[in-house]
Amino acid sequence: MFRRTVLTLAAGVAAFAMSLPVAGLARAEYPERPLTIIVPWGAGGGTDATARIVASVLEGELGQPVNVVNRTGGSGVVGHQAIADAEPDGYTLGLATVEIGMMHWQGLTELTYEAYTPLALMNEDPAGLQVSADSDFADAKALVASIKDNPGEHKASGTGQGGIWHLALAGMLNSMDIDPQAAPWVPSNGAAEGLQDLVAGGVDIVPCSLPEARSLIDAGRVKSLAIMSDKRAALFPDVPTLKEATGSDWMLGAWRGVVGPKGLPDDVSKTLIAALEKVYNSKEYKEFMAGRGYGVRWASGQEFESFMAQSNESLGSVMKAVGLAK
Repeated sequence: MFRRTVLTLAAGVAAFAMSLPVAGLARAEYPERPLTIIVPWGAGGGTDATARIVASVLEGELGQPVNVVNRTGGSGVVGHQAIADAEPDGYTLGLATVEIGMMHWQGLTELTYEAYTPLALMNEDPAGLQVSADSDFADAKALVASIKDNPGEHKASGTGQGGIWHLALAGMLNSMDIDPQAAPWVPSNGAAEGLQDLVAGGVDIVPCSLPEARSLIDAGRVKSLAIMSDKRAALFPDVPTLKEATGSDWMLGAWRGVVGPKGLPDDVSKTLIAALEKVYNSKEYKEFMAGRGYGVRWASGQEFESFMAQSNESLGSVMKAVGLAK
Protein backbone atom coordinates (compact mmCIF):
# COMPACT_ATOMS: atom_id res chain seq x y z
CA MET A 1 0.00 0.00 0.00
CA PHE A 2 2.82 2.36 0.95
CA ARG A 3 4.66 1.65 -2.30
CA ARG A 4 1.49 2.28 -4.30
CA THR A 5 0.96 5.62 -2.54
CA VAL A 6 4.54 6.71 -3.22
CA LEU A 7 4.21 5.75 -6.87
CA THR A 8 0.93 7.69 -7.12
CA LEU A 9 2.52 10.80 -5.57
CA ALA A 10 5.52 10.50 -7.85
CA ALA A 11 3.26 10.26 -10.87
CA GLY A 12 1.38 13.35 -9.72
CA VAL A 13 4.59 15.34 -9.25
CA ALA A 14 5.81 14.25 -12.68
CA ALA A 15 2.52 15.26 -14.26
CA PHE A 16 2.72 18.67 -12.59
CA ALA A 17 6.31 19.16 -13.73
CA MET A 18 5.36 18.24 -17.27
CA SER A 19 2.58 20.83 -17.20
CA LEU A 20 5.00 23.71 -16.48
CA PRO A 21 6.55 23.90 -19.98
CA VAL A 22 3.06 23.74 -21.45
CA ALA A 23 2.02 26.78 -19.44
CA GLY A 24 5.16 28.53 -20.60
CA LEU A 25 4.30 27.70 -24.21
CA ALA A 26 0.79 29.06 -23.74
CA ARG A 27 2.24 32.36 -22.54
CA ALA A 28 4.65 32.43 -25.47
CA GLU A 29 1.73 32.20 -27.88
CA TYR A 30 0.68 35.80 -27.16
CA PRO A 31 -1.49 37.16 -28.61
CA GLU A 32 -4.24 34.55 -28.41
CA ARG A 33 -7.16 36.92 -28.98
CA PRO A 34 -7.97 40.30 -30.59
CA LEU A 35 -6.27 43.51 -29.46
CA THR A 36 -7.68 46.99 -29.00
CA ILE A 37 -5.94 50.31 -29.66
CA ILE A 38 -7.54 53.25 -27.83
CA VAL A 39 -7.39 56.61 -29.61
CA PRO A 40 -7.90 59.65 -27.32
CA TRP A 41 -9.17 61.78 -30.20
CA GLY A 42 -12.11 61.68 -32.60
CA ALA A 43 -12.57 59.64 -35.76
CA GLY A 44 -11.30 61.16 -38.98
CA GLY A 45 -8.39 63.12 -37.52
CA GLY A 46 -4.67 62.52 -37.97
CA THR A 47 -4.32 60.47 -34.79
CA ASP A 48 -7.26 58.27 -35.75
CA ALA A 49 -5.87 57.78 -39.26
CA THR A 50 -2.44 56.86 -37.92
CA ALA A 51 -3.93 54.40 -35.44
CA ARG A 52 -5.95 52.69 -38.16
CA ILE A 53 -3.04 52.13 -40.54
CA VAL A 54 -0.93 50.84 -37.62
CA ALA A 55 -3.75 48.49 -36.60
CA SER A 56 -4.26 47.27 -40.15
CA VAL A 57 -0.63 46.31 -40.68
CA LEU A 58 -0.18 45.07 -37.10
CA GLU A 59 -2.94 42.49 -37.63
CA GLY A 60 -0.81 40.77 -40.23
CA GLU A 61 2.23 40.75 -37.95
CA LEU A 62 0.43 39.39 -34.88
CA GLY A 63 -2.11 37.15 -36.58
CA GLN A 64 -4.99 38.63 -34.58
CA PRO A 65 -7.58 41.35 -35.27
CA VAL A 66 -6.62 44.78 -33.93
CA ASN A 67 -9.60 47.03 -33.26
CA VAL A 68 -9.44 50.83 -32.97
CA VAL A 69 -11.70 52.50 -30.41
CA ASN A 70 -12.07 56.28 -30.07
CA ARG A 71 -12.38 57.49 -26.47
CA THR A 72 -12.79 61.26 -26.66
CA GLY A 73 -13.37 63.99 -24.10
CA GLY A 74 -11.58 66.19 -21.63
CA SER A 75 -9.08 67.53 -24.18
CA GLY A 76 -7.58 64.07 -24.50
CA VAL A 77 -7.78 63.16 -20.80
CA VAL A 78 -10.55 60.55 -21.13
CA GLY A 79 -8.76 58.43 -23.72
CA HIS A 80 -5.34 58.70 -22.14
CA GLN A 81 -6.84 57.70 -18.77
CA ALA A 82 -8.55 54.71 -20.36
CA ILE A 83 -5.20 53.50 -21.71
CA ALA A 84 -3.53 53.90 -18.31
CA ASP A 85 -6.39 52.09 -16.52
CA ALA A 86 -6.45 49.07 -18.87
CA GLU A 87 -5.32 45.61 -17.76
CA PRO A 88 -1.55 45.35 -18.44
CA ASP A 89 -1.86 42.13 -20.41
CA GLY A 90 -1.02 43.38 -23.89
CA TYR A 91 -4.56 43.24 -25.24
CA THR A 92 -5.41 46.91 -24.72
CA LEU A 93 -2.94 49.44 -26.08
CA GLY A 94 -3.23 53.09 -26.97
CA LEU A 95 -1.93 55.77 -29.28
CA ALA A 96 -0.60 58.40 -26.89
CA THR A 97 -0.06 61.91 -28.23
CA VAL A 98 2.02 64.96 -27.39
CA GLU A 99 -0.80 66.22 -25.16
CA ILE A 100 0.25 63.73 -22.46
CA GLY A 101 3.07 66.20 -21.78
CA MET A 102 0.67 69.15 -21.58
CA MET A 103 -2.49 68.09 -19.74
CA HIS A 104 -1.01 67.68 -16.29
CA TRP A 105 0.76 71.06 -16.46
CA GLN A 106 -2.64 72.60 -17.16
CA GLY A 107 -4.13 70.90 -14.12
CA LEU A 108 -6.49 68.75 -16.21
CA THR A 109 -5.16 65.43 -14.88
CA GLU A 110 -2.36 63.86 -12.86
CA LEU A 111 -1.44 61.58 -15.78
CA THR A 112 2.07 61.82 -17.21
CA TYR A 113 4.13 59.69 -19.59
CA GLU A 114 5.19 57.63 -16.55
CA ALA A 115 1.72 56.05 -16.42
CA TYR A 116 2.51 53.91 -19.49
CA THR A 117 4.76 51.21 -20.88
CA PRO A 118 6.47 52.89 -23.88
CA LEU A 119 6.43 50.69 -26.98
CA ALA A 120 6.99 52.65 -30.18
CA LEU A 121 7.08 56.25 -31.37
CA MET A 122 5.54 56.12 -34.85
CA ASN A 123 5.09 59.70 -35.99
CA GLU A 124 6.20 63.28 -35.45
CA ASP A 125 5.18 66.43 -37.31
CA PRO A 126 7.37 69.40 -36.33
CA ALA A 127 5.88 72.86 -36.19
CA GLY A 128 6.43 75.12 -39.16
CA LEU A 129 6.43 78.92 -39.26
CA GLN A 130 3.81 79.90 -41.83
CA VAL A 131 2.94 83.36 -43.13
CA SER A 132 0.78 84.45 -46.04
CA ALA A 133 2.33 84.28 -49.49
CA ASP A 134 2.20 88.08 -49.84
CA SER A 135 3.85 88.69 -46.46
CA ASP A 136 6.69 91.21 -46.42
CA PHE A 137 8.83 88.72 -44.51
CA ALA A 138 11.09 86.66 -46.73
CA ASP A 139 12.68 84.67 -43.94
CA ALA A 140 12.21 83.68 -40.30
CA LYS A 141 14.99 85.93 -39.05
CA ALA A 142 13.23 89.04 -40.35
CA LEU A 143 9.91 87.94 -38.86
CA VAL A 144 11.44 87.29 -35.44
CA ALA A 145 13.19 90.67 -35.48
CA SER A 146 9.90 92.41 -36.24
CA ILE A 147 8.12 90.56 -33.43
CA LYS A 148 10.84 91.66 -31.02
CA ASP A 149 10.81 95.29 -32.19
CA ASN A 150 7.02 95.56 -32.47
CA PRO A 151 5.50 93.56 -29.57
CA GLY A 152 1.78 93.02 -29.94
CA GLU A 153 1.68 93.87 -33.65
CA HIS A 154 1.90 90.36 -35.15
CA LYS A 155 -0.96 88.03 -34.23
CA ALA A 156 -0.78 84.26 -34.47
CA SER A 157 -3.26 81.38 -34.50
CA GLY A 158 -3.66 77.68 -35.29
CA THR A 159 -5.08 76.01 -32.17
CA GLY A 160 -6.67 76.83 -28.84
CA GLN A 161 -4.96 78.81 -26.11
CA GLY A 162 -2.21 76.59 -24.71
CA GLY A 163 -2.44 74.12 -27.59
CA ILE A 164 0.60 72.52 -29.20
CA TRP A 165 1.08 75.16 -31.93
CA HIS A 166 0.64 78.02 -29.45
CA LEU A 167 3.41 76.47 -27.35
CA ALA A 168 5.57 75.99 -30.44
CA LEU A 169 5.58 79.71 -31.17
CA ALA A 170 5.86 80.73 -27.51
CA GLY A 171 8.77 78.36 -27.01
CA MET A 172 10.50 79.68 -30.11
CA LEU A 173 10.28 83.25 -28.87
CA ASN A 174 11.29 82.26 -25.35
CA SER A 175 14.38 80.51 -26.72
CA MET A 176 15.42 83.83 -28.28
CA ASP A 177 14.84 85.82 -25.07
CA ILE A 178 11.75 87.43 -26.54
CA ASP A 179 8.60 87.77 -24.44
CA PRO A 180 6.28 84.89 -25.56
CA GLN A 181 3.40 87.34 -25.33
CA ALA A 182 5.01 89.58 -27.97
CA ALA A 183 2.99 87.74 -30.65
CA PRO A 184 -0.60 87.71 -29.27
CA TRP A 185 -2.39 84.39 -29.69
CA VAL A 186 -5.83 84.24 -31.33
CA PRO A 187 -7.49 80.93 -30.31
CA SER A 188 -8.97 78.81 -33.11
CA ASN A 189 -10.51 75.38 -33.57
CA GLY A 190 -7.40 74.05 -35.23
CA ALA A 191 -4.81 74.71 -37.90
CA ALA A 192 -7.32 74.73 -40.77
CA GLU A 193 -9.27 77.58 -39.23
CA GLY A 194 -6.10 79.45 -38.33
CA LEU A 195 -4.74 79.11 -41.87
CA GLN A 196 -7.95 80.47 -43.36
CA ASP A 197 -7.66 83.44 -41.03
CA LEU A 198 -4.05 83.84 -42.17
CA VAL A 199 -5.06 83.91 -45.84
CA ALA A 200 -7.85 86.39 -45.04
CA GLY A 201 -5.42 88.71 -43.26
CA GLY A 202 -6.83 88.26 -39.77
CA VAL A 203 -3.57 86.94 -38.35
CA ASP A 204 0.07 87.09 -39.45
CA ILE A 205 1.53 83.76 -38.33
CA VAL A 206 0.35 80.15 -38.08
CA PRO A 207 2.98 77.84 -36.52
CA CYS A 208 1.30 74.56 -37.50
CA SER A 209 2.82 71.47 -39.11
CA LEU A 210 3.73 71.48 -42.79
CA PRO A 211 1.27 68.67 -43.64
CA GLU A 212 -1.57 70.82 -42.30
CA ALA A 213 -0.45 73.79 -44.39
CA ARG A 214 0.42 71.69 -47.43
CA SER A 215 -2.59 72.44 -49.63
CA LEU A 216 -2.30 76.21 -49.16
CA ILE A 217 1.47 76.14 -49.68
CA ASP A 218 1.00 74.13 -52.87
CA ALA A 219 -1.67 76.60 -53.98
CA GLY A 220 0.76 79.49 -53.51
CA ARG A 221 -1.32 81.19 -50.81
CA VAL A 222 0.92 80.43 -47.83
CA LYS A 223 4.69 80.15 -47.42
CA SER A 224 6.69 78.45 -44.71
CA LEU A 225 9.74 80.27 -43.37
CA ALA A 226 11.18 77.53 -41.15
CA ILE A 227 10.53 74.17 -39.53
CA MET A 228 11.13 73.58 -35.81
CA SER A 229 13.14 70.39 -36.27
CA ASP A 230 16.76 69.25 -36.46
CA LYS A 231 16.35 68.36 -40.12
CA ARG A 232 14.45 69.62 -43.13
CA ALA A 233 11.17 67.99 -44.11
CA ALA A 234 11.15 65.62 -47.06
CA LEU A 235 7.80 67.16 -48.01
CA PHE A 236 9.35 70.64 -48.41
CA PRO A 237 13.15 70.32 -48.57
CA ASP A 238 13.59 74.01 -49.42
CA VAL A 239 12.20 75.10 -46.05
CA PRO A 240 15.13 75.63 -43.65
CA THR A 241 15.24 74.42 -40.08
CA LEU A 242 14.77 77.06 -37.39
CA LYS A 243 18.42 76.58 -36.45
CA GLU A 244 19.48 77.32 -40.02
CA ALA A 245 17.17 80.31 -40.29
CA THR A 246 17.64 81.97 -36.91
CA GLY A 247 20.28 80.13 -34.91
CA SER A 248 17.72 78.93 -32.33
CA ASP A 249 17.91 75.30 -31.21
CA TRP A 250 14.21 75.25 -30.33
CA MET A 251 12.32 72.21 -31.64
CA LEU A 252 8.75 71.08 -31.08
CA GLY A 253 6.26 68.94 -32.92
CA ALA A 254 3.10 66.90 -32.54
CA TRP A 255 3.89 63.22 -32.04
CA ARG A 256 2.06 59.92 -31.69
CA GLY A 257 3.27 56.66 -30.23
CA VAL A 258 1.95 53.25 -29.21
CA VAL A 259 1.96 52.60 -25.47
CA GLY A 260 0.53 50.06 -23.07
CA PRO A 261 -0.58 50.44 -19.46
CA LYS A 262 2.25 50.55 -16.94
CA GLY A 263 3.44 47.10 -15.94
CA LEU A 264 3.22 45.35 -19.30
CA PRO A 265 5.19 42.06 -19.09
CA ASP A 266 8.63 42.19 -20.71
CA ASP A 267 7.96 39.33 -23.11
CA VAL A 268 4.73 40.97 -24.29
CA SER A 269 6.51 44.32 -24.74
CA LYS A 270 9.28 42.68 -26.79
CA THR A 271 6.73 40.93 -29.02
CA LEU A 272 4.84 44.17 -29.61
CA ILE A 273 7.94 46.28 -30.22
CA ALA A 274 9.25 43.79 -32.77
CA ALA A 275 5.88 43.73 -34.55
CA LEU A 276 5.54 47.53 -34.47
CA GLU A 277 9.00 47.94 -35.95
CA LYS A 278 7.91 45.78 -38.87
CA VAL A 279 4.80 47.93 -39.20
CA TYR A 280 6.92 51.09 -39.21
CA ASN A 281 9.23 49.71 -41.90
CA SER A 282 6.42 48.32 -44.04
CA LYS A 283 5.64 49.67 -47.48
CA GLU A 284 1.97 50.10 -46.51
CA TYR A 285 2.76 52.32 -43.53
CA LYS A 286 5.38 54.44 -45.26
CA GLU A 287 3.19 55.01 -48.32
CA PHE A 288 0.14 55.85 -46.21
CA MET A 289 2.02 58.40 -44.10
CA ALA A 290 3.86 59.92 -47.07
CA GLY A 291 0.63 60.23 -49.03
CA ARG A 292 -0.83 62.40 -46.29
CA GLY A 293 2.36 64.29 -45.63
CA TYR A 294 2.68 62.91 -42.10
CA GLY A 295 6.17 62.70 -40.69
CA VAL A 296 7.53 59.36 -39.46
CA ARG A 297 9.90 58.86 -36.57
CA TRP A 298 10.94 55.66 -34.80
CA ALA A 299 11.96 55.14 -31.20
CA SER A 300 11.15 52.15 -29.02
CA GLY A 301 11.25 51.14 -25.38
CA GLN A 302 13.69 53.18 -23.31
CA GLU A 303 14.49 55.50 -26.20
CA PHE A 304 10.80 56.33 -26.60
CA GLU A 305 10.48 56.90 -22.85
CA SER A 306 13.42 59.34 -22.95
CA PHE A 307 11.77 61.12 -25.88
CA MET A 308 8.53 61.52 -23.90
CA ALA A 309 10.44 62.76 -20.86
CA GLN A 310 12.20 65.42 -22.93
CA SER A 311 8.92 66.46 -24.56
CA ASN A 312 7.31 66.72 -21.13
CA GLU A 313 10.11 68.94 -19.82
CA SER A 314 10.12 71.24 -22.86
CA LEU A 315 6.37 71.70 -22.79
CA GLY A 316 6.37 72.36 -19.06
CA SER A 317 9.02 75.06 -19.32
CA VAL A 318 7.11 76.85 -22.08
CA MET A 319 3.77 76.63 -20.30
CA LYS A 320 5.34 78.15 -17.21
CA ALA A 321 6.86 80.92 -19.31
CA VAL A 322 3.49 81.89 -20.80
CA GLY A 323 1.59 81.46 -17.53
CA LEU A 324 -0.38 78.40 -18.59
CA ALA A 325 0.97 75.96 -16.01
CA LYS A 326 -1.13 75.47 -12.90
